[in-house]
Amino acid sequence: MYKRNNTRSIKVGSLTIGGQNDVIIQSMTNTKTKNVLETINQIKQLEKAGCQIVRVAILEMADALAIKEIKKEINIPIVGDIHFNPDFAIAAINNGIDKIRLNPGNIENEDKIKEIVNLCKERSVPIRIGINAGSLNKKYEHSEKAMIESAKDHLRILESLDFYDICLSFKSSDPLECINVYRLAAEEFPYPLHLGVTEAGGLLDSSIKSSLALGGLLLDGIGDTIRISISGDPVQEVRVAKKLLRACKLKENVPNLISCPTCGRIQYDMLPIVEEMEAYLDGINKNVSVAIMGCPVNGPQEASRADIGVAGGKDSAIMFKKGKIVKTLPQNEIVKVLKEEIEKM
Repeated sequence: MYKRNNTRSIKVGSLTIGGQNDVIIQSMTNTKTKNVLETINQIKQLEKAGCQIVRVAILEMADALAIKEIKKEINIPIVGDIHFNPDFAIAAINNGIDKIRLNPGNIENEDKIKEIVNLCKERSVPIRIGINAGSLNKKYEHSEKAMIESAKDHLRILESLDFYDICLSFKSSDPLECINVYRLAAEEFPYPLHLGVTEAGGLLDSSIKSSLALGGLLLDGIGDTIRISISGDPVQEVRVAKKLLRACKLKENVPNLISCPTCGRIQYDMLPIVEEMEAYLDGINKNVSVAIMGCPVNGPQEASRADIGVAGGKDSAIMFKKGKIVKTLPQNEIVKVLKEEIEKM
């Protein structure tokens, strides 16, 4: 595993973000938080997929008050996303929120800021300051340095109140801008960094933009927690995040699926097998590498590092382990036998 930047550690519920700790996977619900059952159900789906921290929108007082009931039914820390209204933050903290996302510079009432900070100290609730490229204060012209200066404005308020349990994010819809600003932030601040490309689009666009920006930063040791922003089912965010961290050698117990792009040599119906095995492996917590290859000509050799794999022929497939052929299978038994063998591992 790559060494992380040695940032300040903060506690979020039972988890620790920062220091040399593992990179934590986050996502955000897209339900109305006040709809308690719907929100709980989605959080449970995210938990099952591997989400470690979940964020919810606090748009009105009912959302903040719902936190107490939601917390009774979930097993991961919950973060309240709050903009401008200090009373929502106070209510969320009093109802058990584990962390808040709040920019203190957006609150005009200094007494309210002090009340929030004192409550956060009392309840051990950290604050994430989130700087988005598209919503900078009008006093700044858009630039990466302006995002850093904006963070300093918010930090001065919290630090003046002797509060340091802080996480920072610097999100942009431009992956190259994300890379540049996070590199600046890593040099400037001691606080843990929450990585993400905001407004990244659907599954395909987001996967590409997020992998470009976050992958490079993670390999540089930058980043303590990540969210992959996808327009759609938030469970997909968690799946992409796990695969990205696995590819960066930063997360274990995530299966790896290897499959060839197919060519004119293929003689069996491979793609449905790939799809079924991909869905199956999403629910497996093992360091296992599985290969689905198109033909036996060079399949076992190209996928020789896979723990287990198959390469299809005309009416059957060969199964191999670590590049060595172990048996021949009829096509209709490929998926069943693969699953059985993986369960034994």
